[in-house]
This record gives sequence, structure tokens and C-alpha cells, in this order.
Amino acid sequence: MDQAVKEALDRGGIADITTLGRKTGEPRRIEIYFHQFDGEYYLTGRPSERKRDWVANIEAHPDFTLHLKRGILADVPVRGYSEPDPAERGRVLRRALIESWDSPPEGVDRALHKWVDNSPFIRFEPV
Repeated sequence: MDQAVKEALDRGGIADITTLGRKTGEPRRIEIYFHQFDGEYYLTGRPSERKRDWVANIEAHPDFTLHLKRGILADVPVRGYSEPDPAERGRVLRRALIESWDSPPEGVDRALHKWVDNSPFIRFEPV
């Protein structure tokens, strides 16, 4: 992998992803936030009662494209995985809220269960 792309992935931030629709197989592109913690990459979002289409698309078709667009332009082929373990989701979401989104730790700790239970969450890796 190109060093500039690796550095951009490791910084995390805003990117686009293109997934394949779970029913149609057609490409779907959205803007999303991604994180890197301890060498692992994650897609996350705000809690919601409804499941996000992009999560269902990745679960049906794990290979998708991460489009870097801040500081470097690159299309990175990746593979995504659901993370069923609530403890792991909580660990990563807590870091995302505090380190990426500058939320105060005491507020994060009070609301973390809502994030773990209702936030979209995909682990991914470059392929």
C-alpha cells in the first residue's frame, strides 16, 4: 500500500464509501466517518433505532470501496465485517467519541450503552 494512503487511513476522518446494494447489487455511495485505533479500522455513525442501509449492504457484500478525499484522493478496496461483541463495540465507540469527536468522557460513559446498542458499526481492512 502506498505510504500516503496508509497515513491517511491511519488518521481516520471523513471519507465516502461505495457499497453494493444488498437487494439490487447496484453501487451506493455515501459520506461516512472512519477511525483507526491500534491498527484496526472502523466505520461508525450516530445511534438510530433503524438499521442503516450501508451496514446491511456490507453484511451482504463485504467488499466495498473507501474513497479518501481529505488531504489525499484515493480509492481503497476494503472488506468489512460486523462486530457482534458489545464489549469490543463499547471499547471502540468510547475511543471514537472521546478521541475523534472530542466528547467529554463523563458524558460518553453515561450514554455509551445507547451507542453500543444502536450505532452502526463495521470493522474493515484493506484488501
